[in-house]
Amino acid sequence: MRKLVVMAILACAGAGSAWGQLFEVWFNGGQSLLSNKGLGTFNADPTTGLPGPGATKNDVELEDGFRFSFRMALNNESHFGHEVQYAYSRTKLRQPGVPDEGMAIHQGGYNFLLYATHEGTRIRPFATGGVMFANYVPPGSSAAQGGGDNKFGVNYGGGVKMRITSLFGARLDVRQYTTPKPFGLPLAQGWLRQTEISAGFGVLF
Repeated sequence: MRKLVVMAILACAGAGSAWGQLFEVWFNGGQSLLSNKGLGTFNADPTTGLPGPGATKNDVELEDGFRFSFRMALNNESHFGHEVQYAYSRTKLRQPGVPDEGMAIHQGGYNFLLYATHEGTRIRPFATGGVMFANYVPPGSSAAQGGGDNKFGVNYGGGVKMRITSLFGARLDVRQYTTPKPFGLPLAQGWLRQTEISAGFGVLF
């Protein structure tokens, strides 16, 4: 009998914790700002792969563009949360003597959230970090048909969430995403860095 009472207490405690969680769905839109964005050069010997005369690490580079994302978050009763996202960024591929060509970056990943205020607070500043992948789809290719170059990386940043009503909220985010450079071109150096500056609207459950 005592064991049954203990089990019932534990079950009630678990149920209370589950009901205390808050689920959120967000749509964000904003800017994608790229740095260290030189991807290398197409000016290379086709036999040896060695760079040709006058080739530089910035012969091929990506440009800034817009970005939007969908995020789902599950928060604990205290100061912690978990978030998954899909994001689409539009950029341009630039190279000498060729008109700029539009291309896409698809991203997905998981982030851990650390809030400065507890669950239920109207304004919640947060810091975040996580892991992600990016699929860089060159001009003329399609991610739906298996095109693009997948790279794995990390991201970090922060922001603030604001509850507007019992159902709706708004947020601001600033994050930096870093991955190895795509396409494996000669002279490529370092990692590509993408800074997100965005605002969002969400439904809170």
